[in-house]
Amino acid sequence: MSAEASEAGAETPHVWVLLGEGAGGNAQMIALAEALGWPYETRQLSWNVLNHLPNPVIGAHAFTLDRDAATLQPPWPDLVIAASRRAAPVARWIKARSGNRTRLVHLLHTQMNPRYFDLVVTSAQFRVPTAPNVLRTTLPLNVVEPATREAAACAWRPRLSHLPGPWIGVLVGGTSSSHRFDATTARALAERANAMAQATGGSLLVTTSRRTPCEAADVLAAGLTVPHYFHAWRADDPDNPYPAFLALCARFLVTGDSASLPAEAAATGAPVTLFEWPSIRPPRSLPAMVKPIHRALVYNGWYKPRRDFAAFHAGLRDAGLVDTESPATPPDDMARVVSAVRALFERDRPMDSAAAICQSTGHSS
Repeated sequence: MSAEASEAGAETPHVWVLLGEGAGGNAQMIALAEALGWPYETRQLSWNVLNHLPNPVIGAHAFTLDRDAATLQPPWPDLVIAASRRAAPVARWIKARSGNRTRLVHLLHTQMNPRYFDLVVTSAQFRVPTAPNVLRTTLPLNVVEPATREAAACAWRPRLSHLPGPWIGVLVGGTSSSHRFDATTARALAERANAMAQATGGSLLVTTSRRTPCEAADVLAAGLTVPHYFHAWRADDPDNPYPAFLALCARFLVTGDSASLPAEAAATGAPVTLFEWPSIRPPRSLPAMVKPIHRALVYNGWYKPRRDFAAFHAGLRDAGLVDTESPATPPDDMARVVSAVRALFERDRPMDSAAAICQSTGHSS
């Protein structure tokens, strides 16, 4: 598409999705591309050791890529959707190669000044600084589609029919940069899950995930004393019951180390209980005289603040999505994001149009 056609909106914008190594980020990018309804292509990226340099040092370059620069060739897209720190310099490099015609929508965090991007879509745990082009969502953008859930439920319902209802889904994350899911935590989760099942006379449908340590998973399985089905996560598992559990369970117990798990559980409309435990290094308050320096370092990408899951969980509770017997309907964050992205391609002042959408929703701060 020509620059003139893209600016005028005479043709449908063409999209590149820069896939990384994180399943959650990839799922959100694909979900956004699908929701836009524009033609898109994926580009799988992998990085060399230079990706560990600070993003302000890398700038708008692709020398951090392992072997993928050859797949990034013109014709350049009208829109790049990318996510997280390592993809940010590559997205900027594409924009520069297109003569600054390509627009950049970045998810999660950029770890560089947001002004280099047309739209940054983030949520509370990433602590992205305020900017006119920063749009904050309550939940991540990835959800398991109802049709996928129902198809899986049809396959799994007969296999679980021996278990008494109601069924309680236990969705288990694991160890990350912010949390350590060890044997002690696994035992505490088992006790909490047992108590929930005993209170209702039901049973547990438990699934671990990629980040669940094998030892902790074994401790969790051994600690379950009520009727249950336990699924240990495996890579590329064609028989993963996770979508079925989302469709079949009357309520959920979800570990608090993940954003995707509570989002996908909340999207079902069933009650969701968060299982929280102390993070490895919780965010700490800074002296007042240090805060302006810290803010400048974060804003310009020289320092990445720790993820603040406490703030994320507070937002979920404020929205009535977790820890309540009468959960609210999840906000349509995807519709807001799609509107902001489409505004980037309006004829006049696309950046201002997107910023107006961010500000009008009350999520720019």
